[in-house]
Amino acid sequence: MSSDTDVGRDEQLVRSGVRRAGRRLIPLLIVLYFVNYLDRVNIGFAGPNGMNDELGLSATMFGVAAGVFFIGYLLLEVPSNLLLHRFGARRWIARILVTWGIVATIMAFTPNATVLIVLRFLLGVAEAGFFPGIILYLTYWFPAGQRARMTAWFMTAVPISTALGAVVSSLIIEHGHGLWGLSGWRVMFLVEGIPAILLAVVVWFALTDRPAAARWMPADERDALERAVAAEGAQVSEEGPKSVLGALKSPRVLALSWVYFGIVYGLYALGFFLPTIVKNFAVQYGTRFTTVQQGLITAIPYAVGLVAMILWTRRAANPTIRVAVPALVGGLSIPVALYMANPWLAVVAVTVCGGGVLAALPGFWSLPTAYLTGAAAAAGIGLINSLGNLSGFVAPYVTGALSDATGSNRTGLWVVGVVMVSAAVVTWALRARART
Repeated sequence: MSSDTDVGRDEQLVRSGVRRAGRRLIPLLIVLYFVNYLDRVNIGFAGPNGMNDELGLSATMFGVAAGVFFIGYLLLEVPSNLLLHRFGARRWIARILVTWGIVATIMAFTPNATVLIVLRFLLGVAEAGFFPGIILYLTYWFPAGQRARMTAWFMTAVPISTALGAVVSSLIIEHGHGLWGLSGWRVMFLVEGIPAILLAVVVWFALTDRPAAARWMPADERDALERAVAAEGAQVSEEGPKSVLGALKSPRVLALSWVYFGIVYGLYALGFFLPTIVKNFAVQYGTRFTTVQQGLITAIPYAVGLVAMILWTRRAANPTIRVAVPALVGGLSIPVALYMANPWLAVVAVTVCGGGVLAALPGFWSLPTAYLTGAAAAAGIGLINSLGNLSGFVAPYVTGALSDATGSNRTGLWVVGVVMVSAAVVTWALRARART
């Protein structure tokens, strides 16, 4: 039997091991996700800044091009996560980086709408497994008590890539126009696609699959961290599904897929259409902004969301409240933006929505990882992410189609609000059911 002294020493070693692993791994993961998310959504900056006109895209066709990414993503998400679980994160994530970097770079040379849609589909195929693979990877390294915080730090790449990416993408489009004989939006795709290929080399040499293989960590910290993660995994496996098939059929996993769908619906609707909404301020309010000014305005909701993400994860200890409350606030605030009297009040309402979406995201992943482990976790996380990310196809398509049909963004953003509120309701219902 372990003495209190041994238990206390183990806890201290786990804490120091978590700090050491966090300093080593999380900055690299943030950089990877920054590049990943930027390559996924930079079409939102290309569209209203030359691409739609040059390729002859309507709002609906732009929505198809933006969203078809997630069809390829859906098809290979679960198999990719299972392969990562089998072969290790270092090898599999490096492979993902190389393939998505090549496709993202080729998008600079797309000649027409058909090729653009095909390349966006292939980009989804190439990126499949990256995000859920990282979520799974974090379960190998961090016990549940610290995992939500580490997930929040990892996911700061979303607002950073969108806020900073909005400015960087706008600058590249504006000042890169004509470089190598390419339009500004083509230069943007080229410049932003190359880093993924370079980072594959970094991942191959710098990423460590599990604590047991971490030679850069003292042996006692490494062993304590392995024991803590293994003990949690054994406890979770007693409560959750035991197999890949069990995870894929689990009603709780399917319900969590809808919750994630609702939260991410808001994220992608903003990511793909916020630049267009800001550009349309000229029509709605008679206010004109330069391309760079539009990029700066687009960055505001994500800069505020970055702060909300970190602070909310620290303050909200209850996992259900951590997800349901910001999803509810975000869903209720987005339609309000449509009825503001001036552009700055509209930006405030959109910023509240963005803060709600981003605050809900890192907390969400504590829900399935408290229920799944091992191969069941690989399958379940992959399924939740793939079904949830169908919103990446549905949100831009529905928003674009409703914009074409009505001549306004209002109906599409009302749909965003309803879907996000439903995610909050389902989250709360899962909590109530768990108590019975």
